[in-house]
Amino acid sequence: MNILFLEWGCFGKVDAVFTLEQQGHKIFFFEHPDYVERISPNFEKAFDNFVEKNHIELCFSFNFYPVLSSSAKKNHLNYVSIVYDSPFVMLYSYTIIYDTNYVFLFDKHEYLKLRNMGIKTVYYMPLPVNGSIIDYLLTKEYDLQKLSADISFVGALYHEDHDFFSKLDGISNYTRGYLEGLMNAQLQVSGYNFIEETLPKDIVDDMQSIVKYNNSKYGIETPEYIFANYFINRKLTAIERRNLLTAAAKCANLRLYTLDNTVQIPNAQNMGAIDYYSEMPYVFHNSKINLNITLRSIQSGIPLRCMDIMGAGGFLLTNFQADFLDDFIPDVDFVYFEDERDLVFKIDYYLTHDQKRSEIARNGHEKVLKNHSFERCFEKIFNIVLK
Repeated sequence: MNILFLEWGCFGKVDAVFTLEQQGHKIFFFEHPDYVERISPNFEKAFDNFVEKNHIELCFSFNFYPVLSSSAKKNHLNYVSIVYDSPFVMLYSYTIIYDTNYVFLFDKHEYLKLRNMGIKTVYYMPLPVNGSIIDYLLTKEYDLQKLSADISFVGALYHEDHDFFSKLDGISNYTRGYLEGLMNAQLQVSGYNFIEETLPKDIVDDMQSIVKYNNSKYGIETPEYIFANYFINRKLTAIERRNLLTAAAKCANLRLYTLDNTVQIPNAQNMGAIDYYSEMPYVFHNSKINLNITLRSIQSGIPLRCMDIMGAGGFLLTNFQADFLDDFIPDVDFVYFEDERDLVFKIDYYLTHDQKRSEIARNGHEKVLKNHSFERCFEKIFNIVLK
């Protein structure tokens, strides 16, 4: 099958392309600067020409893009997307209902929300991972001193460029007090996010007076969705990650691998950014404990970071996410913590129980290899698309 692959800086490209080619498909890379636009005549024209020239039979992208969905439908082509970002506002585009779409979501809560709205083009599927890459990488020379840790955290701390909450300067003292109280309450609750449903109209109107959001032309996302997920939940994540990382660094050696090498956590070592393909699997494999603190807008799903950790044979210590229980067993394949006190206790326990820690890491790795490879992922997808 001739498959159009939307080219952008996505994770998973190498693994997806390799798998599809191994399965006998031919990949054609399509790149256009307007792929993030909701509507683009220039994109559509370039797409039409590309499809005709290369005899395209199916379209694929990581994450869902309305302009690609519209172009695919116009050309009577099925469009498969695997969404790994959350929040992802493009899912609320009117184009999501096109019957040529096959949109695979890793967050069951998000999937059920859209399904219950009558959208039949979405499917639930945990994210795939290349669980065999670490075997190849371990045959190569690498910097063990840099790419190993007692405890590692790989990810953003959601400040500066990611801190949309700071754009709300100018809201009333009442609104600010309400939001601070709401965030403090949410920080006490794990496994359920109530931010969006507890934003009353007067609070939203006040935020709208500072940062206006109008979706009426392109989709059904609400201002409540935007403010809850892009502003408040990111701020919550920034607060939570700093608090938990500070607690972790008090009891053991913690290394941060993050894009901003100026970020400081007391007693932690900031190692700066690492490459997703050539360095990150080493960190996961060689860290005694890999810490995950999920972005608060991911309601129940297993984040890509967690799949990558287990895929590299690393020991995963994470906050609780309900979707784990569909595929993995706590304390057998991974370990979750309930709060800051529990995090510190489990760090101390697993740093001093090497055999148990190694056994759990091995179990998680084997389960990912068996059930969540790219090969298995695309088998499931094509069984749905081609039925």
